[in-house]
Amino acid sequence: MRTPRADLLPRCDRLRVLALDVTDPSSIHQAVEAAGEIEVLVNNAGIGMPGALEGISMTAVREIFETNTYGTMALIQAVLPQFRQRRESVIFNVTSSVTVKFLPLLSVCTASKAAVNSFTKSLALELEQFNVRVNLVLPGRAPTTRFGENARSRMQSTIPESYADLAQNTFAEWGKPSPVTETRDVAEAVWRAAKEPSEFTYRTFIKESLRLSVHQKIVWPSMALIAA
Repeated sequence: MRTPRADLLPRCDRLRVLALDVTDPSSIHQAVEAAGEIEVLVNNAGIGMPGALEGISMTAVREIFETNTYGTMALIQAVLPQFRQRRESVIFNVTSSVTVKFLPLLSVCTASKAAVNSFTKSLALELEQFNVRVNLVLPGRAPTTRFGENARSRMQSTIPESYADLAQNTFAEWGKPSPVTETRDVAEAVWRAAKEPSEFTYRTFIKESLRLSVHQKIVWPSMALIAA
């Protein structure tokens, strides 16, 4: 996290929280150096900005891609030298189920996450020769995290008047009860896939609400894990 807070997690002598800004090359270098040997990398940094494309500045678009897309690539690039040498490492890129179940007013965020999906699948083919497994996790709506709160704080004037009716109807739909992904769901899926890869030899794991047609298997509420 950019500003580490020791009170967010239980105290443990085997846990160390490091400062990391995935948009800052020097921060990435310092964090990787301080971490030492890394076995599993989970790219979970992400920001959102609900709004119509017409109302979002290109500066804001670039900010979203810097964190969601380029930050993921930069962090992986930083650990690859040791992962190649180790020849037994795992990478998890956490994106979102909106990349398979499209929603209005999320076009920019969806694009930044979908880019990571395709990047992950191609990267898996590159790193297979070094026994580096690359996985993709697609959580669903997660109201217990601060992602939605942070996204709303960036909205401001991202909804032009011409899109007001669409926004009202969309936000009303989002407010209805629906399956959610808990933080524990993601953590347990990542832990199991990292420690027990034989259980995750399927191509795609998906909740029924998303209804992907290829190699379906139900595992977690409103979440998919794609073993690339």
